[in-house]
Amino acid sequence: MPDRALAGALLVGGASTRFGSPKALAPFEGEPLAVRAHRVLTSAFDRVIAAGGFISVRAGSAPEANDTLVPKPAADSAMDAAACIGCGACVAACPNASAMLFVSAKVSHLGQLPQGQPERYTRVRKMVAQMDAEGFGGCTNHRECEASCPKEISILHIARLNRDLLKAQLTATEEKTVSDGAG
Repeated sequence: MPDRALAGALLVGGASTRFGSPKALAPFEGEPLAVRAHRVLTSAFDRVIAAGGFISVRAGSAPEANDTLVPKPAADSAMDAAACIGCGACVAACPNASAMLFVSAKVSHLGQLPQGQPERYTRVRKMVAQMDAEGFGGCTNHRECEASCPKEISILHIARLNRDLLKAQLTATEEKTVSDGAG
């Protein structure tokens, strides 16, 4: 097994609507909170992975929330996925050290809501590629992750991730074929 550096993760929040301003930029002891968190993590870990929880495409001004209907089962499932706290218990419990439950919760959270649609398939491709690059194992459905998750995240999110990834890969192949002039 290759030597692996110990990595820390910094989740840099989302829109900060309740906070009123971006939390990452909030001053804390003379520096932005995100800068301080990154500095502290850098001193404790070999490397730091930072990720934000918002979309990067321009979506215009926020519509009235009640104007966009989200079916209750989709909203409930998305919010269940959003409950993931990134604690790593799922990875620790998995005999393969797979991060599929964590990654699928993050993909599933935005992938089921209208706000997440513009980047849905790009997101799943990039997140799975990063998970692979980090050296996590593959999921073989032992379900240890689900049993150990303190937020009771369901492995149904892994199935959703796999469907989205397959669709993303097929879409990317079709786009490449058309752009190459072969289609």
